[in-house]
Amino acid sequence: MKPAFRTLAFVLQFATLGLAIAFIVTRLWPDAATRLRGESATPATIATSAPSHLPPVVSDSGLGTGPVSYADAVARAAPAVVNIYANKVVAAQRRLVSVDPVTQRMFGGISVGPPAYRREQSLGSGVIVSADGYVLTNNHVIARSNDIQVLLYDGRIATARLVGGDEDTDLAVLKIDAGDLPTMKLDEAPPVNVGDVVLAIGNPIGLGKTVTMGIASAIGRQLDQWAYEEFIQTDAAINSGNSGGALVNARGELVGINTANVPQRQLAEGIGFAIPVATAKGVLDEIVAKGVVVRGWLGVEYGRMPITANANLASVARGAQVLAVYPQSPAMQAGLQVGDVLLSFDGEEIDDPLELRKREAALAPGSKVHVSGLRAGIAFEADAELVQRPVLNRIQIPNG
Repeated sequence: MKPAFRTLAFVLQFATLGLAIAFIVTRLWPDAATRLRGESATPATIATSAPSHLPPVVSDSGLGTGPVSYADAVARAAPAVVNIYANKVVAAQRRLVSVDPVTQRMFGGISVGPPAYRREQSLGSGVIVSADGYVLTNNHVIARSNDIQVLLYDGRIATARLVGGDEDTDLAVLKIDAGDLPTMKLDEAPPVNVGDVVLAIGNPIGLGKTVTMGIASAIGRQLDQWAYEEFIQTDAAINSGNSGGALVNARGELVGINTANVPQRQLAEGIGFAIPVATAKGVLDEIVAKGVVVRGWLGVEYGRMPITANANLASVARGAQVLAVYPQSPAMQAGLQVGDVLLSFDGEEIDDPLELRKREAALAPGSKVHVSGLRAGIAFEADAELVQRPVLNRIQIPNG
């Protein structure tokens, strides 16, 4: 029995040793067994299960992750972003104010001597969009300025000429005469999705060549400051002086023109707004070709439909409410009144005021339109002939 027992003990020892070695190998090289069988276990081909309406989640850590650095995107975009210094001369009349409060209330101040002139300068940013020197910026950056200087990325300074401004979108086009200009294209950027990484490049508080990073936190935002708004909202820091600068994606492609942020008095952080490239390109093309943006105009200020306390989700009305009718406008001549609810424009239903303004603006002046809606709950119809939208003096000076 002893020889048999020794043989059995010898076999058990080697079996135990083999199991121990196999355990260590599988812990150190998990795919060793698969390799020995001649199979491939590339992680990129392994996906975890996901609901049918979502794409599969790939386990490869290299896919779906952002870059470690955005230096390449900045290097591609930043040279086309310029600093803008818009100067204007402001006249202020000297006034003598009485120390007697009664006299002051009755007569106010008394003008004394000639007016005093002072120079004011506003800071902003711009984006070079063509090799021949066209620059996009915000209208509020250069409004009423008589001297506009542009500082290029390479240190050159150029005097800019105002080609045209559009107060309704807060965009303006400048022209500089300089050679060898870096540019950014307006037609190569993909659509922006909520969650996309974006970089804001500009001249905040005079600190040129500044880059801030965040995400697109919302799209299609409206602030009710300009007539045509469909902002990209972002948490990339946009400060005074960033206005007119570039909002780019992680590849350095232009997706928006930085315009405004939420005023500090509203105690909000991380909320800035940029004009989408599609809007900017349309305004640029119109101004370069015609000097102004040509839009059809009915002569009405629209507002959203109010939601009453007893309204439910099914009964919230679509359409646009007439808040004001401009004198001598097509709307006044057609008999539209404040309080009217417009439900149809030129044969198509109206969802909201923004959609109505865009459809109205897309028609050429002289176009005849048919509108219908409700007046005090009673259906009405009217016909009007659109005219060119006038300048309505709606310049806004946001914090951006």
